[in-house]
Amino acid sequence: MAATLTDVARKAGVSLATASRAFGEPDRLAAATRERVLRAAGELGYVTSAPATTTKTIGVVVPDVANPVYATLMKAIEGQAWHGRHRTVLFDADEDLRREREQIQRASQLDGMLLCSPRLPDDEILSLVGDTPYVVVNRQLDGAICILMDAEFGPTQAIEHLAALGHTHVAYASGPRGSWADARRFDSIARACERHGIRLTRLSHHAASIQGGRAAAAPAAASGATAVVAYNDLVALGVESGLSELGRHCPRDVSIVGIDDIDLASAVTPALTTVRMPIARSGALGVDLLLQSMSGTPVSEVATLSSQLIVRGSTAAPRREAVPGTQA
Repeated sequence: MAATLTDVARKAGVSLATASRAFGEPDRLAAATRERVLRAAGELGYVTSAPATTTKTIGVVVPDVANPVYATLMKAIEGQAWHGRHRTVLFDADEDLRREREQIQRASQLDGMLLCSPRLPDDEILSLVGDTPYVVVNRQLDGAICILMDAEFGPTQAIEHLAALGHTHVAYASGPRGSWADARRFDSIARACERHGIRLTRLSHHAASIQGGRAAAAPAAASGATAVVAYNDLVALGVESGLSELGRHCPRDVSIVGIDDIDLASAVTPALTTVRMPIARSGALGVDLLLQSMSGTPVSEVATLSSQLIVRGSTAAPRREAVPGTQA
């Protein structure tokens, strides 16, 4: 039996995600680690390329192709699939459940599928995929191979950071209704706020876009919170823009934290404090696990990749008059 990426990871003494990085994102690994993985691959006879006769066509279903998160994810998927000369076909659900349903049905006619942050209920997804091999990225689905972007460590770090700055009231700008990641991120933030004695206000669900964030700006201002943690960076940037139009400035009046660390997060002024998510790694690993599954190789059902807080200029200590019990 041909060696698998799991075999390589085990022999090299690294995680499956690290082994995947050695082939898909070598620049993100220490040279010694990459060399150890490649040496293990050589000893086992593992190869990433596949003969032309085994080329597969993979459907990739995303909620919104305009969201830069899914552009990054798709680029990583395409790059990893290219090693074996596999083809990818993109299906955009446009944050519409009816359209997502149809797109999964269409993708199920291909050799395999990557379902990225699907919004449909679990039982409906399972019914739609049928017998087609598939991997779910950024959502946990019982019985499926899932790659999760950690929704606990990074968001918890964000609250700890705000608590250390002196914030006692935080608002959470929710993402789309039905988003698995939104629910998990809020749960982690709520637990962290409770531990630190921080009041938490959850704002209404909005689109995962700059316009969605702008819609959340007025409720955020009305809540009296001195800091806002947003569902993603686009929402965070929209909140900042909307608050600015209301005469409230970041971080002087309100600190803002995003989630994802898209390229734009470090290019705006002030640069956005955010939780870096392993987007590209998830895409590359998704291809590897899907190809293993399609070949009949047993695959662990859940892989969780870590998140990390990145502190930039959009967070600061609250103004003294904004903190109960203090004076200017």
